[in-house]
Amino acid sequence: MTARDPSALVDVHNHLVPGVDDGARDLTAVLDSVERMTRLGIRRIITTPHIEGSLTLDAARLESRLGAVTAAWERAAAAIHESFPEVEFKRGHEVALDTPEADLSDPRIRMAGTSFVLVEWPRLQLPPGTARALARIRENGYRPIVAHPERYSGMSQALGVAGQWRDAGAYLQVNYGSLVGRYGAEAQSTALRLLRRGWVDYLASDFHGHASLKVYKDEAWAALEAFGAAEVLHYLCRTNPGRIFSDEQPLPVPILPTDRSFWVRMREILHRSRA
Repeated sequence: MTARDPSALVDVHNHLVPGVDDGARDLTAVLDSVERMTRLGIRRIITTPHIEGSLTLDAARLESRLGAVTAAWERAAAAIHESFPEVEFKRGHEVALDTPEADLSDPRIRMAGTSFVLVEWPRLQLPPGTARALARIRENGYRPIVAHPERYSGMSQALGVAGQWRDAGAYLQVNYGSLVGRYGAEAQSTALRLLRRGWVDYLASDFHGHASLKVYKDEAWAALEAFGAAEVLHYLCRTNPGRIFSDEQPLPVPILPTDRSFWVRMREILHRSRA
């Protein structure tokens, strides 16, 4: 199996650069994480260490940060290539938009050097003007992907905000773990509602490289496959994240059934998978 095997699963949100954020601490943790991912069929990875958007406005501090991340990523990439030659391992960042004016022009910030950039808001809170901030990113020639929209405080009461993000030209990435209750019932319910509306473009692990954590890919897949959602999974976990590597926008994801009985059964099986 080659690194560009179209059947391979793709993970575009994780923290596998050693020692640079709250993710994998060292190369041993990175290699253990990649081994676990390969056992789950994931062989194309874009790793996304945290960076603050405000840091991008200070050239000296930004270069210091990006230089440190690049050196650590290169060590990890070399070790992964030696131990897992079938794995394609790229890097980007998860940019915390603590300022709406973040400078995303350095390709090291973006996902595999493409026009895509993974963004979040700090402390899982939604400041005013989020849609305008995303529209500004698009106006500057970049394509924002909002990380784990289901986890933001108050999102369940204001789901329309996610629709505004999409109208502004952003895409949405839901965590596997959210679908099985990893972050609580509210995030789980919100993730399902986003799926139901056809607003999710990518599923990813947000895996932080610790032995005590899970990727949750199998649990999420089992729940969705039980209701005939294999085609949806193909788009969310192979096709659309794979298109990031070639700087292509995601394809529309098939709509899941909208009848109430489907979603009642879905919640039941997801609840059992969490128990």
